[in-house]
Amino acid sequence: MKSQLKKEVVDNMKHLGVYRDDFEHTVDIYVGMLAQYQEFEKQFEESGFKITGSYTNKAGATNERKTPIYTAMEALRKDLATYSNLLCLNPKTYERVKRPEVPGRKEEKEKPKSKLIQALSETS
Repeated sequence: MKSQLKKEVVDNMKHLGVYRDDFEHTVDIYVGMLAQYQEFEKQFEESGFKITGSYTNKAGATNERKTPIYTAMEALRKDLATYSNLLCLNPKTYERVKRPEVPGRKEEKEKPKSKLIQALSETS
């Protein structure tokens, strides 16, 4: 599963023109997180998409809290977003990277010459 995911990620990066061999370690981390997320998605679906569950603390009080799978998925979503930014795999970062043109400086208007300079240039 991981090898297929890695192939897809690398192919996508190559297609976008942002792949380099030295990103291999970062790609591996990203692919590992993707594989974990997919596994958590399966478990979450099997749980009936249960977001919260009852929890009894040391004092014996029962409270509702997010399920561990859902909490892990939330954290992974944030990490995946960060890594997709690093690898330029989302539209926002891709647009920033693929702009080869550098904004030009505004042309400065020529300052009017003083009357003294004008007079001196007329006599030369």
